[in-house]
Amino acid sequence: MAIAVISPADALRRQNAGAVLVDVREAHERATGHAAGALGVARAELEADPASVLPATGAEILLICQSGARSMKAAQALDEAGYTRLASVEGGTARWIAEGLPLTRPEVDTDFYERYSRHLRLPEVGEAGQRLLEAARVAMVGAGGLGSPAAYYLAAAGVGTLVLADDDVVDRSNLQRQILHTDARIGVAKVESARIALSALNPRLKVEAFAERITAANVERLIADADVVIDGADNFPVRYLLNDACVKLGKPLVYGAVHRFEGQVSVYDAGRHRGEAPCYRCLFPEPPPPEAAPNCAEAGVLGVLPGVIGLLQATEVVKLILGIGVPLTGRLLNFDALAMRFRETRLRPDRDCVVCAPGREFPGYIDYARFCAGT
Repeated sequence: MAIAVISPADALRRQNAGAVLVDVREAHERATGHAAGALGVARAELEADPASVLPATGAEILLICQSGARSMKAAQALDEAGYTRLASVEGGTARWIAEGLPLTRPEVDTDFYERYSRHLRLPEVGEAGQRLLEAARVAMVGAGGLGSPAAYYLAAAGVGTLVLADDDVVDRSNLQRQILHTDARIGVAKVESARIALSALNPRLKVEAFAERITAANVERLIADADVVIDGADNFPVRYLLNDACVKLGKPLVYGAVHRFEGQVSVYDAGRHRGEAPCYRCLFPEPPPPEAAPNCAEAGVLGVLPGVIGLLQATEVVKLILGIGVPLTGRLLNFDALAMRFRETRLRPDRDCVVCAPGREFPGYIDYARFCAGT
């Protein structure tokens, strides 16, 4: 049977005459406003068991969605199920609103549903997943090249709390890659500059800013309540310290590093998976000599490179919070910007690792600066 296509005004007239108007959008879509008097049933639910929500097959059923496509498909499915008086509303809720027809706006957090609407459309995220993101706490050490893109996208994605630790101030030389900061904020503490930028992007975000150099004395205070920790540091002492603290506290550590035209990303989760997942020390039991690993100030770095690596770090954080996909645990992803090539290296846990070997007690924090200096 051909499905009738009717205007919103005609749908309202028929509804007032006794027809059943069904909004087949998802609940999060209906939460921002729906045609007054419409029955809200997601398309998949409606098609799975129409008899549980609709009257007899001879009743007049009108289907409405956002623009008209889903309602037509729902009508076709109901036609196959034996319903005989069906119509799809042309232009959907968007046209209904444009024509000023009666609308119901539930008393809900409209900002939440509008801001994260594209996430809410993903079955792998949905409202439950978005609530997980909003309840999550992510600790990030470093508000520079890696921290800037990672923090921006985590804020946009809806992570509820970002704990930022960095004792540096914004310098003009940072602006080539550290996109959280602006020329007007040169001389401002990086964590404060980051707080300004991130809060402007997403006012729902809570930023806890610590203008501190991370040390063995404060690392646990900064990361103890975090669900995930991001390594956005640019030096080996902090990387080893973060690794050891995350193993001790059982926190997943999302690692990133850049050098000239190349970058690396991995997830070190040995604290929660002893003997199954490696830690940073499994890969680098000893730090390289300082002359073999100069920092960005000494060796330079392609400005866009930290953006690529930082975004990959943010992706891993979101996956870990939502529990979706396959994290980079046990894998080191190498990126060569000049060749535009990714290469993956498998990592295995070191059964004799001084920090994460199964059954081994935490050895305690060390003088990481001296350790990395080889003295």
